[in-house]
Amino acid sequence: MPNDHDVSAFRRDFPLYANLDRPLHYLDNAATAQMHQSAFDAMRRHDTQARGNVLRGNHRLAEAATEAYENARAGVARYLNATTVEEIVFTSGTTAAINLVAGAMGYLLRPGDEIVVSLAEHHSNFLPWQRLQEQGVVLRVLPLTSEGRIDMSLLPAIVGGRCRLIALSHASNVTGAITDLVPVIAAARAVGARVLLDGAQYVQHGRPDMQALGADFYVFSGHKCFGPTGVGVLWGRREALAELPPFMVGGGMVGRVALRESTWAEPPRRFEAGTPPIAQAVGLGAVLDWLVGQPWEQLRSHEEHLFERLLAGLRNIPGVRLLGPADRRERLPVVSFNLGELHPHDVCQVLDERHVALRGGHHCAQPLMEFFGVAATVRASLAAYNDVADVDALLAGLEHARQVLA
Repeated sequence: MPNDHDVSAFRRDFPLYANLDRPLHYLDNAATAQMHQSAFDAMRRHDTQARGNVLRGNHRLAEAATEAYENARAGVARYLNATTVEEIVFTSGTTAAINLVAGAMGYLLRPGDEIVVSLAEHHSNFLPWQRLQEQGVVLRVLPLTSEGRIDMSLLPAIVGGRCRLIALSHASNVTGAITDLVPVIAAARAVGARVLLDGAQYVQHGRPDMQALGADFYVFSGHKCFGPTGVGVLWGRREALAELPPFMVGGGMVGRVALRESTWAEPPRRFEAGTPPIAQAVGLGAVLDWLVGQPWEQLRSHEEHLFERLLAGLRNIPGVRLLGPADRRERLPVVSFNLGELHPHDVCQVLDERHVALRGGHHCAQPLMEFFGVAATVRASLAAYNDVADVDALLAGLEHARQVLA
């Protein structure tokens, strides 16, 4: 076991672990990670010392709120290595961010234009594009390899001259498989299409570099990366955002409103109608500032060690079927599996009785479930605060479930 990552010290900065009154082996991090103390502190400080609405306020609290909100935007920009803070749009989460891009692009697309997705997408990165079919947009779907990775060999056949956007997950929320982005970016550039990446799963496990990835849009949620719920981010390349009209309209995103026509503010304000999630954004900015300073190589090494132990243990349990790639290469520490014919919900309930928190269901990825020939799976997902005891409790719990549910 590597000694360079002190899990006990790491956990002390997560209030859930500091306040436990019973054992907990939390392995549902792909759904929601636990919140770091820095986010709690920043939100409490904001709401007790600087609670006001942002923009246009002439009093002290409004000015303090605006400053805190814009500092949070700068924190997100640092974490993503964005070119400028104007590329950061706050939303309520990944789903809202994708719907924002889809809704705005819907005003620009014409019948026959094409959007490319894959069979591996979360519903949030599938349904907004599927819905555009109602106005004549063509949805083209990249198939998968037998392991559940996106089959990049078929990119030339699917990404054609009418393609306007390729929208893919940076990493699967079911298998953890990381998407090979090099051929995706090349295929999009060859036809002048934009690229959107759903980074909801990736951001907890590493810093995505917007200047290196080559995408045009990147989206994620605060609650996936040790931050608060109710806030998310749309990063958009400056010229890509400038092309889009607003999706939601209202206060705060206008230039001038007249009876017959109105003008819109420049990005990012154009896409932040109404009162934004101010306190949540402040909390997210704080936790991303904390993440910037983390020893990422140590954290990755720790997660990889645990994941290897988890995969090896699962393979040794009779009846377990693992979905996705056979090893941990180019994967996040996320694994979905079935235990014989046992229903995933029953398995998760038995494990919960033994203080192991898992996720059971189709994980908002029904096309992917259909590809694998299952209706649902059990999913375990690791974070940097997990340890060997968490993995071993899961493995022992599955052996117990085989006995009590047989």
